[in-house]
Amino acid sequence: MDGRRERALSRGPAAPSGMGSIRAEEAEPGLEVRARGGNPRGKRVFVLQVEQETNREGIRSSEKAIVSGDENLATAFCGLNSWETSDMSGSSPQGVTKGRTHYPPGMATQWMGTETKYTQSRIYQKPEFLSIEHLDLVGENPNSNINCTKVLQGDVAEIEKVKLEILTVQFGRRPRWTTHDYINMTSDCTSFIKRRKYIVEPLSREEAEFPIAYSIVVHHKIEMFDRLLRAIYMPQNFYCIHVDKKSEDSFLAAVTGIASCFSNVFVASQLETVVYASWSRVQADLNCMRDLHKRNAGWKYLINLCGMDFPIKTNLEIVRKLKSLMGENNLETERMPSHKKERWKKHYVVVDGKLTNTGTDKVQPPLETPLFSGSAYFVYVLENEKIQKFMEWAKDTYSPDEYLWATIQRIPEVPGSLSLSHKYDMSDMQAIARFVKWQYFEGDVYKGAPYPPCNGVHVRSVCVFGAGDLNWILRKHHLFANKFDMDIDLFAIQCLDEHLRLKALETLKH
Repeated sequence: MDGRRERALSRGPAAPSGMGSIRAEEAEPGLEVRARGGNPRGKRVFVLQVEQETNREGIRSSEKAIVSGDENLATAFCGLNSWETSDMSGSSPQGVTKGRTHYPPGMATQWMGTETKYTQSRIYQKPEFLSIEHLDLVGENPNSNINCTKVLQGDVAEIEKVKLEILTVQFGRRPRWTTHDYINMTSDCTSFIKRRKYIVEPLSREEAEFPIAYSIVVHHKIEMFDRLLRAIYMPQNFYCIHVDKKSEDSFLAAVTGIASCFSNVFVASQLETVVYASWSRVQADLNCMRDLHKRNAGWKYLINLCGMDFPIKTNLEIVRKLKSLMGENNLETERMPSHKKERWKKHYVVVDGKLTNTGTDKVQPPLETPLFSGSAYFVYVLENEKIQKFMEWAKDTYSPDEYLWATIQRIPEVPGSLSLSHKYDMSDMQAIARFVKWQYFEGDVYKGAPYPPCNGVHVRSVCVFGAGDLNWILRKHHLFANKFDMDIDLFAIQCLDEHLRLKALETLKH
């Protein structure tokens, strides 16, 4: 297409150069947009058609979504900078209101409160591959005088300097990007990609030939999500983003805006209200797994993440680690400790947004194999047809994500699984998926502790890493680490981000 890239959100017809239209009823749904709370007037609203205009080069210059309902008729025009909306009643205008509210392309019907599925096709200009110098992240925080090289070397004085800077009034008042900033920035995708320094071409043939799929579950902290996505983004990979239904509308709009700028990033087709320790956390991943599987894009492995994860390896290093598995899955899976057995022996239900033990005993799991303990994170080859009964049984238990994948990994007929023998047990430190520091295991590594004390803070007994943790973390074999939080230690993320980008770009210099 001579430098142009077509992005079809369904198998509907693509808009030709010039003015074209797509009728929702004529194409299978590709993008599902649901109201947050429904149409405020209580009436059904549906899309009649979506029209788009492109210039001679095939670059989108405008989109128009015509929305109709029993009492509403709205036409939304999407330009680079704004929506203009006109509310009407019946067939004749009863008054017109025009607003300049920034929404990313494709958000018109969500804003109007429709529950209709509709189709859009967009033509994008292929993003320009920026120079190595422009993609370098060093100096991205010009107001800081922190030396990340020293931080990564474990320099005690520089790490203390980080801690002192975080406590300053100036640091606390630093400007931060909001969800509305991202909604505005992503209205011009070319500018957003360039400004945020996303890598838009594979950095090596080896990486291009080994695409990876990611399931990312998020609910807040939009800038943290942007940082995570940018750190792992490669054009050959695929990214499904699950946004918690409890999230603010502006957060969903911002995530959708970011996703709309890339042909290989999308929001999950079915969103869940995620309740801590309930089945909904598993279901969120399953929804993304299903969507990624439907794409049938030839990806090799699936990795699931949450919004507070961050890579500690470059994409090339991740590819080589996954290749070394030779088709096997990799995740924590150990004998179930006695204190965790109560989690699946009782029936749990969600009451007022919290998981509650009913006290009712559950029947034994429908498996010949025992249950194993693990974590919510995995590196998986997706072939799970034979375990539906087990999943159904697990839906009313406590924290099923911490044993479901670990148990599936030990079922003999599952591709890439491990033997039931305890000789094949794999701890969280042996598995490569995720490194986590638990407070009750921290201590003196020379006296047998698995890792040194946390240099940040603890949340639910998990270390939220500080800059002083990086030197030790980067020597581990894991692909990702959890948790990072820009509100706790921005420099831990900034220095890690800079390090990984420099390392990735080194391949282009040879």
